[in-house]
Amino acid sequence: MKPLLFVILSGCLALGAVAQESAPVTLEPIPAETVELDDFRWEKRPVVVFADSPNDPAFRTQLQYLAEDPDELIKRDVVILTDTDPSALSDARRRLRPRGFSMVLLDKDGAVKLRKPLPWRVREIVRAIDKFPLRREELRMKRLGDG
Repeated sequence: MKPLLFVILSGCLALGAVAQESAPVTLEPIPAETVELDDFRWEKRPVVVFADSPNDPAFRTQLQYLAEDPDELIKRDVVILTDTDPSALSDARRRLRPRGFSMVLLDKDGAVKLRKPLPWRVREIVRAIDKFPLRREELRMKRLGDG
């Protein structure tokens, strides 16, 4: 009886591990009006996507692009913030002052590193992040820690 119980429990654990591995990774956007930009300082790199309406085609395209490859963004500690209500005056909107559609990338120190009036693919965003001095320092420290 004990060997049979062991086999059953082992099978259940294996199935649980496979289910966890196959679950798709997502990076859910956070409404900008629910957070302050300073909440992410030294922890995350905010990508703030602005539009005057959630129906803006550029806004929808940008969110689609960001959803296509969340793994690369997660590796770089990116958090996605969205703001489609100019009248709400979120902290991000007050500080970054967008006009219409805009994609703004901040580094972990809170500095604006990139502003784009058109949607950017994850590959382009990742390349930009990898050129940031803070990102290069992170990679250098990781290599030193692993070596």
